[in-house]
Amino acid sequence: MFDLFLILYVAPTIGPLFFPSDIPTLQLAAVHASFAVTLVMRPVGSALFGPYADRHGRKRAMVVAVFGVGVATALLGVLPTIAQAGLLAPILFLALRLVQGVFVGGVVASTHTLSTETVPPHWRGLMSGLIGGGSAGVGALLASLVFYVVSALFPGPAFSVWGWRIVFLTGILGSLLSFFVFRSVEESPFWVELERKRQRGTRPPLKELVSPTYRSVLLLNLLIVAGAGTQYYLTSGYLPTFLNVVNRLPGTAAGPILIAGSLVVIIATALFGALSEAIGRKRTMLATGVVNLFVIPWAYLQLRDLREDALGAIAVYVLVLSFFGNAAYAPVLIFLNERFPTAIRASGTALSWNIGFAIGGIMPTFATGLARQVAALPISIVLFLIGAILIYLLGNAVSPETRGRFV
Repeated sequence: MFDLFLILYVAPTIGPLFFPSDIPTLQLAAVHASFAVTLVMRPVGSALFGPYADRHGRKRAMVVAVFGVGVATALLGVLPTIAQAGLLAPILFLALRLVQGVFVGGVVASTHTLSTETVPPHWRGLMSGLIGGGSAGVGALLASLVFYVVSALFPGPAFSVWGWRIVFLTGILGSLLSFFVFRSVEESPFWVELERKRQRGTRPPLKELVSPTYRSVLLLNLLIVAGAGTQYYLTSGYLPTFLNVVNRLPGTAAGPILIAGSLVVIIATALFGALSEAIGRKRTMLATGVVNLFVIPWAYLQLRDLREDALGAIAVYVLVLSFFGNAAYAPVLIFLNERFPTAIRASGTALSWNIGFAIGGIMPTFATGLARQVAALPISIVLFLIGAILIYLLGNAVSPETRGRFV
C-alpha cells in the first residue's frame, strides 16, 4: 500500500511533468486517472493471483506480488518527463501503472485471506481492520514520512526536478519486504487442510464464482466495497491533493497533518474491525454508514475555507475525515471472507475487493474533472461521497449477517 499511495502525495508535482494542461483541475484529474488505471488493473491481478492462491497457496502468491509492486514503483522514479521524451513519457508512466495494478491485485488476493485464516476466530474482526485498513494507514504513514523528509531535502523547485524521483525510488523497499515474507510467514492452515483433502477435477475458482450460487453474492459485495472504497479514496486518498490545491498548504505543513491522519486510520480500522466481532459485521457497517452520511460532508465543508493560518482547525477536520472515512471498510475484509468457502476465498475476496475499490478509486478522477475549477472541488467531492454512502448502506441492508460463518 505504501507503493500505491506515493503518487497521491506527488500528484500536483508530476501533473505538469507528465500531463501538462492549462486547466489545473484537468491536470490533477489526469494524474488521478493514472491512479485509477492502477485500480482498474487490480481485478486483472485478482483473476491471475486469486486462483493461483486458491490452488497453490496464499504465501507463494504474496511473495511474487509484493516483489512486483516494489519494482514497478521504483521504475517510475527513473522515467523521462514529457519535456525529455514527448508523448512517450506519459505512455511509459501509464504502462508501469498498469503493471503495478496487476501486482497490487495479487497482493490483495493473498494477504486478505492469509491474514484471517491464520488467527483464532475471536481475532478475525480486529485482523480485518488491521489488514484491510490498518495496513493502508501504515502505508500512508510511511508515504507521508517519505514525502515530508524528501520535501525538506528538496524544497521548492528542487522537488520538481529530483524530489519526486526519490519518492518513487523508495518503492524498492517493498521488494525487499517480499524476501522477509518468503523467509518468515507460514502458509494458511485452512489452505493446508484444503490441499490435503482436495479432489482432482474440482471446478476452477473463477468458474465457481460466476455460477448461480455465487453470482448474486459477488454483485452484493460490489455495492458494499464500491461504497466503502469511494469513502476511502475521497477522504484519506484525496486529502493530500485537497490540502495542496484547496487549502494551499506547502508540503512541510501538510506532511505532519497527513502523518497524524495515517495514525488515526490505524486506530479507526482496528476499532471498528474489533467492534464487528462484538456486534456483527452488518450492524457495524450500517451504523458507520449512517454516521458518515452526515459527518463526512460536514467536515469537508468546514475544511474548504481554511488556510495555513488555521493549521489547528485543518488538522482537526483532517483527523475526522480520516477516522470516519476509513471506519466504513474496516469489517469489509472479514465480511468478504465469510461469504466464500476456503476453496474460492482468495478469488472471491480479491475480485470483490479489487473491483469495488477500482470503482471507488475512479471517483476522485470524476469528482475532480467535473469540478473544472478548484473552488468547486469541495462541493463535487461531497456530492460523490453522499452517493457512495447511500450505495454502501443499500448493499449492507440487503446482505446477510456473516459473523461466525467462516468455513
